[in-house]
Amino acid sequence: MSIWTRIAEVIAALAKGEGLAHLFTRPEPPERSVAFTIAVIALGAKMAKADGRVTRDEVTAFREVFVIPPGEEENAARVFNLARQDVAGFEIYARRIRRMFGGDATALTDLLEGLFHIAVADGEYHPSEDAFLRQVAAELKLGDRCFRAIRARHVADAPRDPYDVLGVSPDAPLADVRTAWKQAVRDSHPDRMLARGVPEEAVKLAEKRLIAVNAAWEEISRARAA
Repeated sequence: MSIWTRIAEVIAALAKGEGLAHLFTRPEPPERSVAFTIAVIALGAKMAKADGRVTRDEVTAFREVFVIPPGEEENAARVFNLARQDVAGFEIYARRIRRMFGGDATALTDLLEGLFHIAVADGEYHPSEDAFLRQVAAELKLGDRCFRAIRARHVADAPRDPYDVLGVSPDAPLADVRTAWKQAVRDSHPDRMLARGVPEEAVKLAEKRLIAVNAAWEEISRARAA
């Protein structure tokens, strides 16, 4: 059974009048890969609503994050439309998603990564998108350093600080920086991503992250050796 069929079953189980946000508060929430997919699409829909438009590029970006086989488009579109129509604000979605994932910062970082991928798909990064994603990061309790690191990977003209990318202080000992780099590489491994609920279709989210963390380590280690 494909992930999209499982999503369709979860959506069909919503009681009459229930919004999509109710899925994230159930005693038995959807399996993690289904929940992750619904969360990215739902918050992506809220972001598109905040931006005031849904471009063809943004739709294409959903397809890059999640491979949607022929015949499954309707199931993906239903999630998107339910989120856009839901009166619950994105803050409520973000808080409930965080609780559902037990505050797992790594999984929530994967989620924010997917949203950034969608935000820049049209070649622009709008102030409304920046404000939206900054607030989502705050509601997910990921911290400003995590937000800046992901933004630097996806937004061409965003400030880039290698220490932000690795999540360490500029005055951290080199040994600590190395440890953070190795942990970031491990967290980006496909097997680890699958284990924390990222569906197989979205594992490609780690590609840019892995390039960025390796580049950050190289930059810091060269500067410290000079």
